[in-house]
Amino acid sequence: MALPILYSFRRCPYAMRARLAIAVSGVTVELREIKLSAKPAALLEASPKGTVPVVVLPDGGVLEQSLDVMAWVLGVHDPEQWLERMDPELVNENDGPFKHALDRYKYPERHESDAMVHRAAGLGFLEKLDARLACQPQLCGARRGLADMAIMPFVRQFAAVDRAWFADLPLPHLQRWLVAHLEDSLFGAVMVRHAPWREGDAVTLFRGPTAPAQD
Repeated sequence: MALPILYSFRRCPYAMRARLAIAVSGVTVELREIKLSAKPAALLEASPKGTVPVVVLPDGGVLEQSLDVMAWVLGVHDPEQWLERMDPELVNENDGPFKHALDRYKYPERHESDAMVHRAAGLGFLEKLDARLACQPQLCGARRGLADMAIMPFVRQFAAVDRAWFADLPLPHLQRWLVAHLEDSLFGAVMVRHAPWREGDAVTLFRGPTAPAQD
């Protein structure tokens, strides 16, 4: 039986959150790691915008947005009930104002921006997350869910710009939350390195660390 095909780039936070949902679901996909500087023709044919993640379904349907990929795969199988722990407003803030600040903090030359101004803007969102996590272990309650996995890769990227500065922030609950997710086996499973895919390569299967074998 044909498998869904996932086009991904290991370090992209959008692709990262899609892989996290796929991994926890136990659904098996064909993984095609890409190089952003040499996007394969098959990716561009499926999705001319050329960004990742992209999932090509066995029926020919194409999912081009990371949240759509997460919703699709968790709709197939959601063993931890991630869909029950989603906060659309918080995720929209992450994907909108926080991502805007993150890009201009991380890549000031590319955006001709003042990195410190945008770092301060991003810090406001981090403080909001920390306040929420002071009251509960995860963003939507006691257990990890869709909101956590949709936001965590972007907080990880923000923290990595200046690790010493981030470590010194008075955000103990957010820092605990981030470290716990980065040290979890699920995150380790989605961050395995793969060579860039080329037409004719053998199929690379991707599934979660405890996913059952599938026929």
